[in-house]
Parts: sequence; C-alpha cells; structure tokens
Amino acid sequence: MTTIDDVRQAVRTASGVSLDVVLGPMKSGKSLALISTLSPLQFTRVRHRVYQSERHVRDTGVTSRSGGELATTKVASLSAALDEQLDVVGVDEVHMFDLADVAVVAELLRRGTRVVVAGIDLDHRGELFAPVRALLELGPDTVSYRRAVCDQCRDFSATHTQVLRSGEPFLDHLGGSEALPDDGTFTYEARCRSCFVRPART
Repeated sequence: MTTIDDVRQAVRTASGVSLDVVLGPMKSGKSLALISTLSPLQFTRVRHRVYQSERHVRDTGVTSRSGGELATTKVASLSAALDEQLDVVGVDEVHMFDLADVAVVAELLRRGTRVVVAGIDLDHRGELFAPVRALLELGPDTVSYRRAVCDQCRDFSATHTQVLRSGEPFLDHLGGSEALPDDGTFTYEARCRSCFVRPART
C-alpha cells in the first residue's frame, strides 16, 4: 500500500514530477491560472489531459471569467487517469472530487506524472474541503492562494465562498464536507472574512 511518505519520496526523486495546487474562493482567478499553466501543452507532444467532475455542469470545460478556455474530460472519478500514459494531469474544481480521487493523485505522482489542480479550499461553512485537506497532506511542491473581490464590501480580500439559497446564507451541515451543485440550485458570492456569514456556534 502506498503511503504519504512513499509519495513524497517519489516527488523528490522523479525528474519533473510535481504536485501544484491553486486554491481560493469563487471568482479569484483559479481557472485562469490553470489555463495559463496548461494551455501551452496543446502545442507540444506532452501527453496530457485535464479532468473535471461530471457534477460540474456550469461549463463544458475550464472557463475563466477573464477569458480563455481549456478542454476537459468530464469524469465521475479520477481513476480514468490511471488508464492512460500521461505526462501531465490537470484537475479543475478538485473540491468536487472525493478522497478516493486524492489516492489516484498519489498514484499518479508515484508513477512520475506531474499533477496540477485547482479548486475552492473552504466550503459553504468556512471549513476545509476533505479532498483539499488530503491534497495538502501529500506535501504539494507549490500552493498558490488566490483572493477575490468581496461581493459585499468590494475589498480585494475575499477568502471565502458564501452559498446562498433564496438569497439567504445556506449553512446546513453536510456529511464529508460535500461540494454543493453548481446547477442553479444555489447562488455563490465571494466574501472577505468580515462579510462571510458562519454557522452559529453551538
């Protein structure tokens, strides 16, 4: 069984292998960073593929609000990445995957694959998404944290994503820090620490 230490050793010793993570709230430019990093590969012979969870239905690929797109493969699980010989694997909206998918990332690193992921780090209650926590425990080579403009006070300091249902903060506890659907059921705002509404302490 592959351990976290095994993966870290593989990252240190395999030439060109790295785990690069881009995190932040909605509207912070995570997708643009992913596009900037991976789009040049389409003009090379580097074997690569970018994955999105099939739960992400807002876009058909990685799309930045600032412009730019990246074709993706929609999957229920990242295990599909193990069926190909890939040099680079990109993962968009990584928070929509689960812990089993982080184990796939660990295996890709062990094989010598470079992995670049982007996603929201904090859920609708201000808690770290379980798969994001597991990714950080792999010891990424780089972690880039992006901020957004707060949709309430307009300060460029938004670190959280406020989920709204019928215009009110949705604060229900969900098992496993589950990502909410981006299908129109909820609306999302980028908010700074001061404007973000947290669940009441019990």
